[in-house]
Formats: sequence, C-alpha cells, structure tokens
Amino acid sequence: MATTTVTPYAIDAAHSSVEFAIKHMVFSTAKGRFNDFTGTINLDEGDLANSSVNVTIQAASIDTRDEGRNGHLKSADFFDVEQYPTITFTSTAVKVTGDGEFDVTGDLTIHGVTNQVVLKAEKTGEGVNPWGVKVVGFAAETKINRKDFGLNWNAALEAGGVLVADDVKISIEIEANPAPAEA
Repeated sequence: MATTTVTPYAIDAAHSSVEFAIKHMVFSTAKGRFNDFTGTINLDEGDLANSSVNVTIQAASIDTRDEGRNGHLKSADFFDVEQYPTITFTSTAVKVTGDGEFDVTGDLTIHGVTNQVVLKAEKTGEGVNPWGVKVVGFAAETKINRKDFGLNWNAALEAGGVLVADDVKISIEIEANPAPAEA
C-alpha cells in the first residue's frame, strides 16, 4: 500500500473569487461575488480522493455592484447577516472523474441551513511563484436552489413570473499557497 502525503494549502483570497449568477426579472442575469473568505485545501496529489476543503465566507461581504441590492441581500429577506454571518462549505468526499477533474461533495451552510452539494471541479495548474513558493489553482462550479437554504423572498411581476429566480449558479476560482505550519 502506497503512502500518501496530504499538504495543507491556504486559499489566497486576493487571487481567488467566489461568484454567483441568478436570473433577474426572468430574462436578465444578475451577478455578484463575496469579497471576504478564507479556507484550507488539504491536497493529496498522489490520490485526490484523500483531499478535502473547508471554506468560510463572510456573508456581509456580498457585492453585486449596487449598494441598495447589497443591503437587501444582507437583510432578513435573504442572508440575514446579523443572525447568520457566515456561509461555510466542508467537503465530505472527493471523487476523481477524469484527468485533473473531480467532484467535491460537501455540506454547504447558508442562512443556518445545511445541504449537500456537489462541486464540479478541476485542477487548473500549479507552479512556483517568483518568491519560490509553490502555488496551486482550482476552478469549481455548481448550481443550487436558493429556497433549499431558506432564501425565499420574491416579488411577482405584473407581466408574469417573479423578480428573482430560484436557481443560483456558483463559480469559484482558487489560488492557494502552502498553509503556514501550526504552532
């Protein structure tokens, strides 16, 4: 049996993104991102199935380029950031699906509600930066139904339909550096 080594990597938020897209008024797409998040990837390069990821997002860092909309999303109508300040993802399984491609199954908690989701992920590369530090990159996507997390607010449109769709597309781009050793 081969011995594998798991290396912890810290997500570099300055070079990473957590973004979302949702239909607005049935026909257009509103996009946004979270600007404050941290996380660790425990990477087993010899066997990706032994890898894991944990991420914490500060819900109040939501940014849709519109302060009024940001305020509404932070309110009790949606994220209720006063009561539920964080969004978390903790992986429970990693399944290799192809060369550098894998499904990351995990528990996503939004608005105090936890559901299992699957991220379609890929390793986008690795290299050594100009300071001699190994850097790894990943991309992942998933789609969730916001109502599964208690984000139910909506408004009917006069012409039919609703203001905010239920399905939310989530896109993640990660750059990570070796995590500092714990003391």
